Amino acid sequence: MTHEQRGKVYESVIQQLKSFIEEHHLKPGDKLPSERELSEQLHVGRSSIREAFRAMELLGLIETRRGEGTYMRAYRPYHMVELLSNFLLNESRTKSELLTAKQMIEKEVLLLLNGRVTNHEIDKMREIIFHNTPEQRHHQLFEYLFGLCDQPLLLSMWQFISGFTQTVHKVRYTDEWYEEMIAVMGNGDTMEILRLFN
Repeated sequence: MTHEQRGKVYESVIQQLKSFIEEHHLKPGDKLPSERELSEQLHVGRSSIREAFRAMELLGLIETRRGEGTYMRAYRPYHMVELLSNFLLNESRTKSELLTAKQMIEKEVLLLLNGRVTNHEIDKMREIIFHNTPEQRHHQLFEYLFGLCDQPLLLSMWQFISGFTQTVHKVRYTDEWYEEMIAVMGNGDTMEILRLFN
């Protein structure tokens, strides 16, 4: 699937979710169907539903309650999701800037943890890197790092941008890149962290 096709799928999911909310007259506090149920009803992949949910959650339209499901929080500003998704996916310059924005936030979390990670935390990072697929490990690793430095807003921003980035870029990092990242974080060298993303 091309970048353009992925963008069209994402935009279609946003539109379908909007229609679903309107047709079912969902109000703040109402529960949304699960990702699996929406995937079946809308005939789209669960990953597309998940990315749309991330965008909606960041904008405060829905909330996910662990073990309970996803609930409506607000509807009135819903057009923001549509405008934002169209802007991000249709502006060629913005597409090229998505990866830069994602990496800026990743650099920030590494700088916040620079020289402060324990041996136990480094072991956990290695476990995440080498026990996940190449597609999953970067996301799992940085979610763990955001948790370590207690930056929920940065995490939300990163998840949101990362979700859009995945629709237009497929970036893969080597085992060597992760090993270098861990070594750099242990020695506290700020310039080396910045060079990781050059």
